[in-house]
Amino acid sequence: MLEADLKAQLKAYLERALRPIHIIASVDGGAKSRELLSLLDDLKEASAKITVDTTGDDARKPSFALTSPGTDIDVRFAGLPMGHEFTSLVLALLQVGGHPSKAAKDTIEQVVALEGDFLFETYYSLSCQNCPDVVQALNLAAVLNPRIRHVAIDGALFQDEVEAREIMSVPTVFLNGAKFDQGRMTLEQIVARLDTGAAKRDAAKIAAKKPFDVLVVGGGPAGAAAAIYAARKGIRTGVASERFGGQVLDTMAIENFISVKETEGPKMAVALEQHVREYDVDIMDLQRATQLVPAGDDGLVEIRLENGASLKSRTVVLSTGARWRQLGVPGEDQYRNKGVAYCPHCDGPLFKGKRVAVIGGGNSGVEAAIDLAGIVAHVTLVEFDHQLRADEVLQRKVRSLSNVRIVTGAQTTEVTGDGAKVNGLVYKDRAGGDSHRVELEGVFVQIGLLPNTEWLKGVVELSPRGEIIIDDRGQTSVPGVFAAGDATTVPYKQIVIAMGQGASAALSAFDHLIRTPAPVLEEAEAA
Repeated sequence: MLEADLKAQLKAYLERALRPIHIIASVDGGAKSRELLSLLDDLKEASAKITVDTTGDDARKPSFALTSPGTDIDVRFAGLPMGHEFTSLVLALLQVGGHPSKAAKDTIEQVVALEGDFLFETYYSLSCQNCPDVVQALNLAAVLNPRIRHVAIDGALFQDEVEAREIMSVPTVFLNGAKFDQGRMTLEQIVARLDTGAAKRDAAKIAAKKPFDVLVVGGGPAGAAAAIYAARKGIRTGVASERFGGQVLDTMAIENFISVKETEGPKMAVALEQHVREYDVDIMDLQRATQLVPAGDDGLVEIRLENGASLKSRTVVLSTGARWRQLGVPGEDQYRNKGVAYCPHCDGPLFKGKRVAVIGGGNSGVEAAIDLAGIVAHVTLVEFDHQLRADEVLQRKVRSLSNVRIVTGAQTTEVTGDGAKVNGLVYKDRAGGDSHRVELEGVFVQIGLLPNTEWLKGVVELSPRGEIIIDDRGQTSVPGVFAAGDATTVPYKQIVIAMGQGASAALSAFDHLIRTPAPVLEEAEAA
C-alpha cells in the first residue's frame, strides 16, 4: 500500500521504538478492510518489533488497536489513518513503542497525575489540517496514563455514527460518550480542561515573573519574528499567546512563502515555535490578553490576562492577528458546527453527497467552492458584490464546474435550520430586493478577516475597521507599544509581510529601549 520511499522512511523512524508493539485489527470482507490489512503488512515489514493479530472484535470495522505487552496502553484508529493522519499513526507507533515524547515535562506530569477513567473518541477527516493536533495529543495522553483510552475515527468512513451524533465539524471529541469539544486543541488545553486547578497554578506562575524588556502579545508569524529579533539583541523577551502559530494553524496550503516552494500551515507553526525556542524566550501559551495599561511612573506597560494574572514590560509588540469574519445574520451562531463552517478543507468531507453554499466570492470563497465541488452534490456560491472578486484563473475554473451555481449581487440574510442542523439559506437580491431560499445542509463562510483588537479599544488608536494604526516603524499611539501583522493597518495580509513587520517592530522596540532610561524597579520585583 505504501510507496517504496515512504516505506524506507517509516523503517528508519520505527528503529527508534524501544519495546514491542502489538497491533490488534478488527476487519471484515470490505475493500477498506483489505486496504487496512495491506497497511498493517507494510508496518510489520518495517519493524521486527511489530506484530499483527487480525482477530479483533471491535464493532468498528476496519479498525485497529496499538498495544504493548506488559502495559495497559490502548490507542485505537477506526479507519485508515492516511493523509494528514499518517503522521499521527507514526507518532503513536513510536510512543507505544516506548520512544519518549517531546512534550513539556510539566505537561507530561499533569497527564500522568490525572485521576479518573477517560474514554476519548475523536472524529476527524483525512483532509483536516487541524485534526492531527487533537489526535496526537489524545494518543499521547493514552500512552502516558493507563486510565485514558483514545480512538480516532475517520468520520467519512463511519457516516452512520456521524449522522447519529450530529457531527458537522471536525475535529469533534467525545469524552465518556458526551461531547467534549470541537476544533483544534493542544494537549495543554485538554489537560487544563480536565485538571481544574491548572489555571490557578498557571496564573500564579505568570504573576511572579519579573518585567520583560520586550513582551510580544500573539504567537503567529509576526509575533515569532518579533520574538526572535528581540531575543537576538540579548534582552529579556517574552511571548504571551492564545495559541502559538496563530491563524497559520488554520491554513491548508502555503505556496507563496519565499524560498519554501510548498508547505502546510501546521508544519510552519511547528517550525516557528521551534525556531523561537532556540533563543532565550519565555513562551507563555494559552494566554488571552484582556487589557493593555500604558506605562505609568514606573515606565512599564502592563498586559492583563484573562486568568487574572498580569505581565509587565518596558515595551510591547502587539501581534494578535485576525480571525474569520462572521456573517452576523440570524442562525449563524445557532448552527455553528451544526452546518455552519469556516474551514472547507476540514469539514468538507462530512458533507459528501450533500448540498452546500459558500459565502464569499474572493479567492478564499472561490477556492472553497472548487474544492467542495469534488466532494458534495452541489455548491451555491453567493457573493455580495455584483461580480466575483477572485483571480481570473480561479473564476474560469469555478465557472467550468457543472455542480456549482454562482449568485452575485446577493446579500445573505439568514441561515435556517430545524433546531438541530442547517436546512437552508436565505439571501436577498440587492438589485430587485426579492428574497430567495436555498435548501441545503451546509454553509461555508469565506468573507475575510477581522482583527483581534476589541480588547484595545479606547487605549490604542484603531482604524474604522478595527485595525491597529501604526507608522512605518510599527509604533502605535501608545509610547513603547508597537504592533505588527494582520491586526494592523498595513495592507496585504500575507505571512511574509507579517514576519517582516514583526522584525521591524522588534527593532523599533529595541531602539526605543536604548533611548529611554530604564525604570528603577523595586528590589522584590526585580528578584
